[in-house]
Amino acid sequence: MKSIKLLKILPVAAALFLFGQCSVEPTYFTEITDEVYISSGGTAQAGVWQIMAIPFEQLRSRSGEIPRNTFLACNTLSADEILMPNRNGDWYDDGFYMNHRYHKWGPSTDGYWVYAYDRVMQDIVTFWDTYRRLDEIDFDAIEFEPGAKEWMFAQIKTMIAYYYLVGLDHFGGMPLYRNVQEGTSTETVGRSTDVETFEFIEQTLKEVIPVLNKNTEPFNGYFTQGAAAAVLARLYFNARPYIRQDRDDDCEKICNDIKNGVYGNYSLESDYRKVFGWDNEKSPEFIFGITSVKSFREVSAGIPHYGTHYNTMVYLDNKEALSWNGICLTPSQDMYGKHYRYETGNLGGPFKLGSPYDKFEDSDIRKQNYLYYGGGRYEGMFLAGKLVNPLTGGACTADGTREYPMGDTIPMVDIVAQISPFKDYPAGRKEGAMYAEENSGVRLMKFQPIPNEADNSIRFNPDVPLIRYAEIEFMLAEIAYNRGDLGTAATILNGVRSRYFTGSDPNPVTAGNLDKYRLADEWLIEFLGEGRRRTDLVRWGMYTTEAWWDHPADGPGQEFRNRFPISESAINAGQGKIQQNPGYGN
Repeated sequence: MKSIKLLKILPVAAALFLFGQCSVEPTYFTEITDEVYISSGGTAQAGVWQIMAIPFEQLRSRSGEIPRNTFLACNTLSADEILMPNRNGDWYDDGFYMNHRYHKWGPSTDGYWVYAYDRVMQDIVTFWDTYRRLDEIDFDAIEFEPGAKEWMFAQIKTMIAYYYLVGLDHFGGMPLYRNVQEGTSTETVGRSTDVETFEFIEQTLKEVIPVLNKNTEPFNGYFTQGAAAAVLARLYFNARPYIRQDRDDDCEKICNDIKNGVYGNYSLESDYRKVFGWDNEKSPEFIFGITSVKSFREVSAGIPHYGTHYNTMVYLDNKEALSWNGICLTPSQDMYGKHYRYETGNLGGPFKLGSPYDKFEDSDIRKQNYLYYGGGRYEGMFLAGKLVNPLTGGACTADGTREYPMGDTIPMVDIVAQISPFKDYPAGRKEGAMYAEENSGVRLMKFQPIPNEADNSIRFNPDVPLIRYAEIEFMLAEIAYNRGDLGTAATILNGVRSRYFTGSDPNPVTAGNLDKYRLADEWLIEFLGEGRRRTDLVRWGMYTTEAWWDHPADGPGQEFRNRFPISESAINAGQGKIQQNPGYGN
């Protein structure tokens, strides 16, 4: 870290008040000047906090631009919710994104899994070096409160556990650097088993939870007891695919402890916009995530610049909201308008998985088109159909260089196919991820809502949730389902669903309609785009065995694809100590 400005999203309260008795309200780095640093402990303390920021800066770069980023892209683009289609050459990138869509990967194939493995291991080494640097500082000499160093160590260890969980989820067993000596050594370490990796994560999280703070304040960028406990719950929840063990009892206990306030105050929001919109750091549903502040250390979550049409900025009334028209939802309809959820379409079906937009009820308030009203108020989570702003009249129109004529107000369609009436396709019109047009696919506007140009001063200010309380409820629901208690599972799921309807829920979950596919659908629509879909499908045994739109099932004997390969570059750099995952050759 080379500038104090890199810390502006972290709370000065942590430096001043976390480790002693204090009645002062926390002040945030968005308000900090160099003079405040000096008056709050001098430049020496500021330097310590610069070092402490390193792990959180790294996480921001790996997970901030959800869902297209190093740690979450594999879980999103290789599943049934979101795709990056080829738009007449745009975004084909030598098949990079298609490799994810069609599960075409191996040790020499380029994909996000290559970068996920490398970043996990590189960053963990960096974190242990950060630990070393902090350990060499005399905290008493620069007047830190007692316990400050131990708290910082706990933050770093929690981040290491979080990263190893990413590695375990993607690859299975990882090279383990268990302490600062191993983490700062130049010696290459071989891969541990999945069980050993699981146990190290578990042990680390159990060790740090008592040292962390309970959740009593707005989210400030750091791990709390509740956040570390939620990571541990995730570990237990997926123990079957991770290590072939049932740890539902352990997961249930942690989830109930979080629910009952053992680690601080968490609960569901009544309005989903309070979780994803402005001031969301105050939301009791926000357990952990990434802080973002405009002009200081902003994050572009939801990557609307990759996921909306080129001229969406006109509809949004914000010429700074530029876009390159990339990702969209996996479509629900074929090129003739047949719904894959219920019918056999042009590419087969019906498919039990996918069709995310169709699976939102029409009366679900999230299914409205995104519209910003001003003053931080907005509605809707999607962009579908013709985009004409009812407040300004601004419309998303074609520029005439692609499939539609200049000035045409084109609809965003829940179809990915060659359907433009203005373009000839001599070889016939085709459907599939390779055949998208400029308006193909519904667009997701879930994260960091975009204001109009007049309110650009608040753009990027919403934080990015990576763990939220709704996940705790969903884990409890699935555990109840696994035990055959369908009534309890339905009650929990409906408790989350109820906030999305102004009237009654037209399709509540019941003991009669709850099966594994309905539960998978509930996970899909609640956590759409949040970077966990592949993990959920693997846990349900659906990832390699089920088909969805333009993705045939991998077939028998392909279960090894539940884990990604280790890249040739990583194996070659491992000096013979890094072994390949089964199924991918030596």
